[in-house]
Formats: sequence, C-alpha cells, structure tokens
Amino acid sequence: MTQFWPNAHALVTGAGSGIGAATAVALAKAGVRVSVAGRRLDALQAVARSLGDHAGAIASIDVTDGAAVAKGIAEIEATAGPIDILVNNAGKAGSAPFDKTASTLWGDMLASNLTSVFLVTHAVLPDMAKRGRGRVINVASTAGLTGYAYVSAYVAAKHGVVGLTRSLALEYARRGVTVNAVCPGYTDTPLVAEAAANIVAKTGRSEDEAKAALAKVNPMQRLVTPEEVADTVVWLASTGAASINGQAVAVAGGEVFTG
Repeated sequence: MTQFWPNAHALVTGAGSGIGAATAVALAKAGVRVSVAGRRLDALQAVARSLGDHAGAIASIDVTDGAAVAKGIAEIEATAGPIDILVNNAGKAGSAPFDKTASTLWGDMLASNLTSVFLVTHAVLPDMAKRGRGRVINVASTAGLTGYAYVSAYVAAKHGVVGLTRSLALEYARRGVTVNAVCPGYTDTPLVAEAAANIVAKTGRSEDEAKAALAKVNPMQRLVTPEEVADTVVWLASTGAASINGQAVAVAGGEVFTG
C-alpha cells in the first residue's frame, strides 16, 4: 500500500486536463489533500469536484509570471496548508523546423516548460526544506532524454527540466526532500491531440492515422495513458520512494532507456 505523511498536501500545476488532472485524482484516491493550479478556472473547478473530501485549494495562476506564482502559492498555503508534494506539470509544446523557429517560440517554450518549473519550485522548496520533508516531481518528457526533430525549443526546455531536477536533488538530499522527474512518451492528452491535428492539417491523414504515427515510436505501439503517468508520480510522492532521488523515470513503453 502506498503511504504518505499524515495530512500530506499536494499541489499539481497544469491540473485542468490530461496528466495533471489524472495525477490530482490519483493522489486524492491515495488519501492526499490536493490543490490544483492552472490557467482555466472552469476546468480546475471540475477537477476539484472530482477530488471529493480531498480537494484543497483552487488557483488560477500563470506559472510563467513570478509575481503571480508567489501570490498564488501564498493563497494556496493560507487555504490548504503547507505544500508537501509539488507536481510541476504545467507546460505546452510548439513545433517548427529550426530555421523557422522564431525567438518568440523559443522564449515561449522555455518560459512555459522550464522557467515555470523554476518559479513554482523556488516558491515552495525552501519551506519544504525548513520542515524537513517534501517531494518535488517534475513532469518532463522523453524529449528531456533524447532528441526529436522539429521541436528543438521544446526539447531544449525539457532537457533543462531534467538538468534542474538532478541539480536540486543533490542540493536538497540531506534536507528531507527528494526531487525527481517523470518523462512520458507520447501520451493520450490534449497536447497530443493537438499534435495529431497538426499532422492531419499538413499531411491529409486521418486523425487515427496521425495518432498511430505518434504511437509508432513506442515499442508497445500505443499511446501512454495519463493514468499510467499519474501512478508513477504517486509512487515517487510516497514515503516508500524516499531513496529515489534525482531520477528521470521514463514512462514510454521502452522507447528510451535511462541509467
């Protein structure tokens, strides 16, 4: 049985859909009080309703804005208590050939996928260390472990997330806090649906054919489910994973190997 600290409180960013929503639900089912953050308040409210008695705070936060993050974290903790488990899931993907990758796309990918992790973690981690307990789980991507063509900005940002994870894991290892990353392959989420739609628009393939093309990189020949990623996050957040630190765990059916 997965165990957590008494009255453990988790914050999941990007919790309105996909992996974030699945993670919030999985943590609540495990008995953790869960606060949810994101940009779409209506989606967050819907997720919070599904958490029942384990629902914590709801916060509409732009995680790329340092002032908004500081304000949002303060409000969450005033409502639901100190954060013991942080799941940095917020992010987005954008694609373009490198020679057509504008500085605006580059900046957006780094802000949304890497700087956001820095800002939220920076607002939460010092207090975890003072209390001597905490888990930080960063939802990265297999793009943080290998390279993919036409998504250079996204790949660079996700590699940065893995690097930040490893650095913080070493810095906080003796202070009761672990920091790990989960690296999903192509997962059946709105982000992948958007990627499939781009394939349809550019190639004329059907949606099923587009999704099959994305799934082809997985040796299991299918998309990962959000629940499979969420289950990995829940384990890393548990007290039983106390010696797992600085790892980038691939949830990708064998597409990439770590070690």
